[in-house]
Amino acid sequence: MGDSVGGTSRQHARRGRRRQRLWWALWGPLVLLGLWLGAWQWERAGEKRDYLAALASAPHLEAPREVPPDGSRLTLSGEYLPELTLFLDNRVLEGRHGVAPLTPLRTEDGRLWLVQRGFLASGPGRETPEVATPEGRVTLEGRWQSAGRGTPLFGPNREGQRLQRIELTAWEEAFAHQGWLHLEAGPGHLTPWWSPSVMPPSRHLGYAVQWWGLALAAVAMMLIGGRRLAQDARHREVQDASSKPRGESHE
Repeated sequence: MGDSVGGTSRQHARRGRRRQRLWWALWGPLVLLGLWLGAWQWERAGEKRDYLAALASAPHLEAPREVPPDGSRLTLSGEYLPELTLFLDNRVLEGRHGVAPLTPLRTEDGRLWLVQRGFLASGPGRETPEVATPEGRVTLEGRWQSAGRGTPLFGPNREGQRLQRIELTAWEEAFAHQGWLHLEAGPGHLTPWWSPSVMPPSRHLGYAVQWWGLALAAVAMMLIGGRRLAQDARHREVQDASSKPRGESHE
């Protein structure tokens, strides 16, 4: 009988240790995840502050030869090429579904620039939208956005005259620089839908605090639960020891 009680005691001890290991293995990664997400949001807030500061100090350039800094204000003079217009699909503004016309502009020096002209309501249909484009020489002003990593694509980027995301390779012509002008003033300007920064730094800071708060709560749960599991394990050991027959240790 002593061997049976001793074996039961060892089984309880092993089970208790296993439960504690599983408990720490469950909560430990959650704590680390909360800390990492909080740090990532904090870093994003810093990046947004730097970005907004760069926008505030961005230069105002006129048809620059060199690649303009991201966020620069540009002035371009030339002629639209309406026959090369494509449409950025799936834009939504104030509950309306539409597109953003993308019309190349050839400046007086012969270079080509892509102009994102604003929002054009098109409805849910898939027919090719129609947009009026000014003729003759025009002078435009807007914000420059450098081409970068686009949103993920699920299928082909181009469908007829519609694009899922802006890619200069959708046109056979070569553009002056890798990027496009978000039109803010001048002929052909439509209702703006794009803004340089969607989420302010304060929002990222708020998310960081939330993630760190969740991580702190997870730490509290991990410690409280771990302590209870340890107490239960010690309680079982005491019970097993008290259930041993007297004199068993002298056998």
